[in-house]
Amino acid sequence: MTMPQDAELDRLTLGFVPLIDCALLVVAREQGCFADQGLEVTLSRQNAWSTLRDRVAAGLLDGAQMLAPLPLAMSLGLGRAPCDTLAPITLGRHGNTIALSHEIAEASGARLTEDPATSARALAAYLTLRGDRRLRLAMVYPHSCQHYQLRQWLSLGGIDPDEDVEITVLPPPQMVEALAAGRIDGFCVGEPWGSLAESQQAGRLVATGAQLWPGSPEKVLGVTRSWAHRYPATLARLIRALRDASEWLMADPAHLRKARDWLALPPYLDRSMNHLETLALDSGHIAQQLYGPGILRPDPDAAGRFAEHMDQQMRRHGRRLDRATLEECYSPVHFDAATHQ
Repeated sequence: MTMPQDAELDRLTLGFVPLIDCALLVVAREQGCFADQGLEVTLSRQNAWSTLRDRVAAGLLDGAQMLAPLPLAMSLGLGRAPCDTLAPITLGRHGNTIALSHEIAEASGARLTEDPATSARALAAYLTLRGDRRLRLAMVYPHSCQHYQLRQWLSLGGIDPDEDVEITVLPPPQMVEALAAGRIDGFCVGEPWGSLAESQQAGRLVATGAQLWPGSPEKVLGVTRSWAHRYPATLARLIRALRDASEWLMADPAHLRKARDWLALPPYLDRSMNHLETLALDSGHIAQQLYGPGILRPDPDAAGRFAEHMDQQMRRHGRRLDRATLEECYSPVHFDAATHQ
């Protein structure tokens, strides 16, 4: 294969958190898309977003699957010292689920319907009758779509996220166990953890991120700005490999099943995938998760929903969101250069 430009690096280590929307990274490795671009890529599992964030910032990872708001939070210095970080390609849209414990879902009557406000109002009515303690709900990271979508869903029912419930942080792989053990009463997390809780009868899905924020980016590839500037040809090959993985994934329904089997391997998601037969896009189990070619190009305007929430958080501490930083984080310039758009 003839490469348009020699890559500065041929061996990379990319981080991921065990979620279905690491699929493009796994497909690119297992299907040989990275190898076709002359890259030898090791995928390094990280169980917490804060650990992944710090390892990218320290240069211990070349890049990583990231929560869509994370490059912006890192660049703005939210949660740690500032580290200019870019999102040169989107890895997936949608994919989050909100679940309540089986006990609370049964008692409140909250369930997944076409309108997420229905389940939020059911929970609000239950809380009014109960009135003895605040529920403890988990999300994955303070600056995440999961946090913002959980708060928005609660607000649909007239529930004050700061006063009426307690919101805590848990890594995604710990959510189902914590729910089953009664340490939390519900959560918002990326798949497959919500549907796994439901399949184990530990919880019930009551809303999805696709309902709350249709079309919004959920995961991106994140690299530091200094890394992107130092290794532009390597980044271009990385982008093309992920584009090729996306095209392969969408080319045949059988490829969705093959990708599911790869994700179920022990280095990736292992037994947490056993309840899913495939990655079919119309499956409620993956909350209308989208990872096809048409969603890959980053767009600052598409970041508007979570950027608004981040701005509100910053204003409470006397700061404001910098639009220039937002536009640089989610600029399509690297994607367009790599794919000649």
